[in-house]
Amino acid sequence: MQNGPAVRRRKLGAELRALRAGAGLTSGEAARLVGWHQSKVSRIETGASGVKPADVRLLLEAYRVDDPQLRDLLMVLAGSDDAGGRHHWWHAYRGVLPPTYRDFISLESQAGAMRTLETTVVPGLLQTPEYARAVTRAAVDGLSEERLDALVEVRLARQDVLRTEPPLKLSAVLDEAVLHREVGGPGVMARQLARLVEAARLPQVRLQVLPFAAGAHIGVSGSFVIFSFSSTSDLDVVVLDHLTSSLYLERKEDVKAYTEAFNSLRIHALSPEESLDYIARTAAGV
Repeated sequence: MQNGPAVRRRKLGAELRALRAGAGLTSGEAARLVGWHQSKVSRIETGASGVKPADVRLLLEAYRVDDPQLRDLLMVLAGSDDAGGRHHWWHAYRGVLPPTYRDFISLESQAGAMRTLETTVVPGLLQTPEYARAVTRAAVDGLSEERLDALVEVRLARQDVLRTEPPLKLSAVLDEAVLHREVGGPGVMARQLARLVEAARLPQVRLQVLPFAAGAHIGVSGSFVIFSFSSTSDLDVVVLDHLTSSLYLERKEDVKAYTEAFNSLRIHALSPEESLDYIARTAAGV
């Protein structure tokens, strides 16, 4: 975690600070309990420096944190394997993935729920291999075949979060344009829409289509993702994708604003049942 992505350091530090306060300890008292200097506790809490999993374990013991889900989540944010011993598979792609993308995958792998508005393409967790390849080739100019293969492998490996126990709960609002934008040709698009129909029937997936008839809406400024964690809402984060980087919004007021925006989009979108029918009809017409 020493050189881990900043968003994880800040999230972890903020949660450790809240747990210390909840235990009724000052930073100096916490430092004495674990045999550190007070400045080390302060640097960890502000996200100014990384922290090893063993150090997080010491602090959790000192703060008497017994919640197993919360402990597992904080340990993963510190760079440890999850409770099931699953290694961070994306580390094998360090030479391919930028830090912000690795951070995104880390959060995605530990989140309990993910809410996303997609205005351009099918969400990555629901893409077919050939659709993923076409999107990646178009989005990143000048890719070698080897690098393209690696990025598609990563995209498909991410989809395991929908099959683990418990699975990630995915709620996605798709602008109608996503269904009509022909990516990879008619055959690729037909199979991708069929995949959406299958996904929409999964209990952990909720798909809604935002029709053109809804007119201008709060999501016209672009796509976004909200990650939520079952152990604590303090770790919730909004992710905005840009051409060359991702922006993480962690302030409670930002998360609240995007949550309200997503709820508004769901109200104006077709119901899950209507959306499933619409996707199926669109697929039949491709």
